[in-house]
Amino acid sequence: MTEAPTHKPLVFSGMQPTNTLHLGNYLGALKNWVRMQDEMACLFCVVDMHALTDDAGYRKPADVTHSSYEVAAAYIAAGIDPSRSPIFNQSRVPQHAELAWILNCVARVGWLDRMTQFKEKSGKNRERASVGLYTYPVLMAADILVYKATHVPVGEDQKQHLELTRDIAQKFNNDYGVPGFFPLPEPVITGPATRVMSLRDGLKKMSKSEESDNSRINLTDDADTIAQKIRRAKTDPHPMPGNHNEFKGRPEAENLINIFAALSDQKADVVMKRFAGAQFSTFKNELAELAVAKLSPITKEMRRLMADTAEIDKILKASAEKVEALAEPVLRDVKRLVGYVG
Repeated sequence: MTEAPTHKPLVFSGMQPTNTLHLGNYLGALKNWVRMQDEMACLFCVVDMHALTDDAGYRKPADVTHSSYEVAAAYIAAGIDPSRSPIFNQSRVPQHAELAWILNCVARVGWLDRMTQFKEKSGKNRERASVGLYTYPVLMAADILVYKATHVPVGEDQKQHLELTRDIAQKFNNDYGVPGFFPLPEPVITGPATRVMSLRDGLKKMSKSEESDNSRINLTDDADTIAQKIRRAKTDPHPMPGNHNEFKGRPEAENLINIFAALSDQKADVVMKRFAGAQFSTFKNELAELAVAKLSPITKEMRRLMADTAEIDKILKASAEKVEALAEPVLRDVKRLVGYVG
């Protein structure tokens, strides 16, 4: 039996261009992606093909275009260096779609039936959901495997999809007698505020789709808006907690402390010790100053980039050319293995 190849460490991750990115996207993903650039090779994708699976239905083409530019601008403004870590949109690299079809024929219907995110998004309208929404996890597998990525930063809601990617990779390797052809990518879940919660309800994840704009801090919010949203964030009448035991029944307090910890690169214990017994008004004022200091430069750079998208276009095009040079040999090998002629 052929010895399984050793794969060089490679990170792949991406975000959908749907609505506006917010603080949760920054602390749960972007901030960590910037750090990962110093640890291993990285590829960061604007997954615009996934955007068409939006369960809300048809999206105006102009909205998809604008959102794609805005997500790319957020990557750059947050500190991802495209000269080191390519930033590209998925639809510019046709190998994603070609590999997805082949992997659709490897994946099993039973595997997809178990995907909880499809059940949640389709709800009672399963029969009216798009086929794209159903096969979304297979395209995600192709996104990762077309580069033979070894590490994928994911949130808790995507861990099941990454497990499916591993199952598809293993089945392909077994079916075609090529041990280790595709690596089995590992999830990377980092940071004290991986799950940033709503400013209006500490039991709900901060979301782009929540109706109230005051529930989230958008990366496009100006300094005054950021400060106002934090000062209006839901709290409780008790003083700031001094230890984790005092978090019980106080999800909003826990959320705000975790946000402060993540923005200041401190542990939550350190933040609690500093503010234990203080009034929320005092804490919120300092959190507002910290958030403005950290996020305003990102907002300013995003606005500069969005004022003339030519610079973003240039980066997306150059990056797509770089990654296509990585994806094409992999797809060529896959085509040979499955028996395609030519």
